[in-house]
Amino acid sequence: MTYPADSSASRALFERAQRSLPGGNTRTTVFMKPHPVYAVRGEGCRVWDADGVVRIDCINNFTSQIHGYGHPAIKAAIQEQLELGTAFGMPTESEIELAELLCERIASVETVRFMNSGTEAVMNALKAARAYTGRAKIAKVEGAYHGSYDYSEVSLDPTPENWGGVQPASVAYAAGTPRGVTNDVIVLPFNDPEGARRLIEQHGDELACVLVDPMPNRAGLVPATSDYIRALREASTKVGALLVFDEVITLRIGYHGAQPFWNVEADLTAMGKVIGGGFPVGAVGGRRDVMDVFSPLRGKPALPHGGTFSANPITMRAGLAAMKLLDREAFARLDAIGDAVRDGMRASLRRHGVPGSVVGCGSLLKVHLTEREVSDYRSALPDTTEAQRLNAFNLSLLNRGVMAASYGLMALSTPMTDSDVAEIVAAMDGAVQDVASLM
Repeated sequence: MTYPADSSASRALFERAQRSLPGGNTRTTVFMKPHPVYAVRGEGCRVWDADGVVRIDCINNFTSQIHGYGHPAIKAAIQEQLELGTAFGMPTESEIELAELLCERIASVETVRFMNSGTEAVMNALKAARAYTGRAKIAKVEGAYHGSYDYSEVSLDPTPENWGGVQPASVAYAAGTPRGVTNDVIVLPFNDPEGARRLIEQHGDELACVLVDPMPNRAGLVPATSDYIRALREASTKVGALLVFDEVITLRIGYHGAQPFWNVEADLTAMGKVIGGGFPVGAVGGRRDVMDVFSPLRGKPALPHGGTFSANPITMRAGLAAMKLLDREAFARLDAIGDAVRDGMRASLRRHGVPGSVVGCGSLLKVHLTEREVSDYRSALPDTTEAQRLNAFNLSLLNRGVMAASYGLMALSTPMTDSDVAEIVAAMDGAVQDVASLM
């Protein structure tokens, strides 16, 4: 069955959705034209859509389903907790156990606070930095996605018309963003150590924190250079600002998260996705003295924080099971299949004479169909021709039985076998060949 011509069931669901959801949509990230593909079930690394088509899932709910669907250990943990209760107006031991695991895994994390999404995790990390330092402004990287909090989404998708010069402009992402928000966000160039250092020191006495994803997905998934991360760490320390690592996605690249890859310890770390075992989750962790802004032991905390479903035991038990499955052997396997898919894609680009590159680390990869070297958001931004090629590539992948994000991101999962990897590589080769035929 070919999308979109024969996707009658998904089309019908989308037409129905438009009667009760704005634009038929409740998650902008899953919108597709002429209509999205609706999921019915998942098993292992595959999903079945409403028309009965089965595909290998290389989106994995935007990197969260690192064990795919229906892993027996995660299902058992959920079922056991279901019999006991799904959520209480009381703490449970489950939150302690998951917090202990995260503190053990991530060297810079001494205590943890749970919430329900990566957006909430970043938001509370920024609020904690403000509460701790008494300062208002934050610095963040141009083009980097950190969820939908007003401050963290500034300059998420600037264009050449408004992104500024050597010093990136602070550009609102959503209509109605107050000017005070953009005024309180300093936008840093990515992978420019001296440029970032200069801006941090220039605004140092106003900065609460420097927020960075060391491999920012929307900014190209290009890893930060060691010099760049070192500059952020040194400059933030010099001016008394906190260094906040957004590891909502990158926690999945290593047993101890991303920070050891850059030989750095952040003051605060935002987490999510894989730590919830497929359920809504977010967490902030970091230095004990900083995290104590959440503590109610001495009366009203500097940063009060609640949440009806924060640390609910279903998420905690599913997350604990998922994280235990992510042992060193699992990460070695994910590294190996990631390398195989990246190498396969690079070979296809060479074979078919299509300009492009593949970036990423571990189980994450992203395809760029451009002749430029991709080093930051600006160099990763496709022009009209490149965007058309990427759209053609993704549509061809979809119709060859592999799902990837519309902007070229792929996230692999532990259930994938060597046969699955070969199938993904073959689909990518066919998709590259289709792109070549359009050139």
